[in-house]
Amino acid sequence: MLFNTHSHVDTGRQFAVDRDEVVARAREMGVSQLMVIGFERALIPVTLAFAERHDWVWAAVGIHPTSALEWGPDAERELREAARSPKVRAIGEVGLDYYWKDKAPFEVQRDVFRQQIRLARDLGLPLVIHNRDAHEDVVRILEEEGADEVGGIMHCFSGDWEMAERCLALNFYIGIGGTVTYKNNPVGREVAQRLPLDRIVLETDDPYLAPVPYRGKRNEPGYVRIVAEFVAELRGLTLEAIAEATMANARRALRLDA
Repeated sequence: MLFNTHSHVDTGRQFAVDRDEVVARAREMGVSQLMVIGFERALIPVTLAFAERHDWVWAAVGIHPTSALEWGPDAERELREAARSPKVRAIGEVGLDYYWKDKAPFEVQRDVFRQQIRLARDLGLPLVIHNRDAHEDVVRILEEEGADEVGGIMHCFSGDWEMAERCLALNFYIGIGGTVTYKNNPVGREVAQRLPLDRIVLETDDPYLAPVPYRGKRNEPGYVRIVAEFVAELRGLTLEAIAEATMANARRALRLDA
């Protein structure tokens, strides 16, 4: 049974007409635990309600870096209130996104990232980290803000092995998703091969970044099985071994057994 640590099936517009069917397919494909991500103020109540409707679904809440201009006292208060729910297992996805130049100024992103790390530390919750084209700044800020105190998940990890080692030292687990199946991603495959088995978690980031053979199409939470099968073959393990290890890792990362 599989733990998918990053899905947007709860709020993705691409699932508006068949959300229930997509969720049912995920279950049929072996997903027994799922974390959905409330990454904007308006989406947090929707994400929380979705998690509360399903006993096998958990939630993370936070302000995405491209929405960093939403941050302020009201946003922080809303996150604190949401985090009172036992369904909320992490603060995220938070971090830096330097790809979109017209969303939120990078300086604002960095400040909001720091504030949300401090919030996670105050709440004693792990972090789910978004990093796009900002590798060095993300790791530096995590180090400077003492993020190793709470750890978490490096969502959709896109760095190299050197960056992975720094993240492991900060008590983070490495999220492997559909991009590991792409032929033009040898660095991602190297990381997936070299990681300690007890530090890998699996994800989809649906509806984005679908694995081969669905690349370019809508991703679904059930496709985490394809990712698991690929990683199992990459490491010379059975699907069952990967599923068991990554299930235990995700539960440990999110302190579900604490």
